[in-house]
Amino acid sequence: MNAQEHAPGPQERQQQLGAQERLVRSTQELLWERGYVGTSPKAILERAGVGQGSMYHHFSGKSDLALAAIRRTAEGMKAVAEESLSAPGTAYDRVAAYLLRERRVLRGCPIGRMTQDRDVVRSAELRAPLDEMFGWLQERIAEVLGEGVRRGELTAAVDPVATAATVAAVVQGGYVLARAADDTAPFDAAVRGVLALLAAQATGSAAGPAPAAEGP
Repeated sequence: MNAQEHAPGPQERQQQLGAQERLVRSTQELLWERGYVGTSPKAILERAGVGQGSMYHHFSGKSDLALAAIRRTAEGMKAVAEESLSAPGTAYDRVAAYLLRERRVLRGCPIGRMTQDRDVVRSAELRAPLDEMFGWLQERIAEVLGEGVRRGELTAAVDPVATAATVAAVVQGGYVLARAADDTAPFDAAVRGVLALLAAQATGSAAGPAPAAEGP
C-alpha cells in the first residue's frame, strides 16, 4: 500500500490531537452552531470524545473553555482578514477582497453570534475578545482607507474611521439579514452597496465595484 492509503481520515485526525486541542476545537464548532447558552459541557465532551476528567484537568469549567475557544476563533478571523487587507493593490482592492472573500454566510459570523448571547455580553471576560476583534478590524480597515487617501487612490472626502465602521456594520448586518431570509442574497446586496459607495470616492487609479461572491 502507498502512503496515501494510510492517510488518516477526519475522525482519526481528531483522535490524534491532544485532549486540550480537541476540547477547544469542539467548543469553537458548537459555539458557532448553537451559541454559548446552547453549548453544554456534555455536548462539548461528546464532540471532543474526551472524558469529564480531561476537561477539568485543562479548564476550570465551561466559561474558561469557551474563553479559550472564542479567543482562538477571533485570532483566526484576524488572520483571514489581514490576508485580504494586506494584499497587493489599491485601498479599494484590499477592502473589496475582504468583503468578497468566501464566507459561510448562512451560519453567520462566529464572533458576531457571540454578541447575541446574554451570558457572553454580561461577562467582561468573555466579551473582551469580541471587543478586541471588532476594534482591531475597524482600525485595520481605517488604516487601509487612510493609506488610500494619502496615496490619492481615494478622494479626501473619505473619512477612514467612519467608513471603516460602515464596512464592519454592513458585514454584520448582512449576516443577520441573510440568516433571517435563509438566503445569501441580502448579504451580497449589502456588500455590493458599500462597494459602490466606496468606488464613487475612488480616483481613476482604483478598481471599480465588483459583484459580491455568494458565500456557501
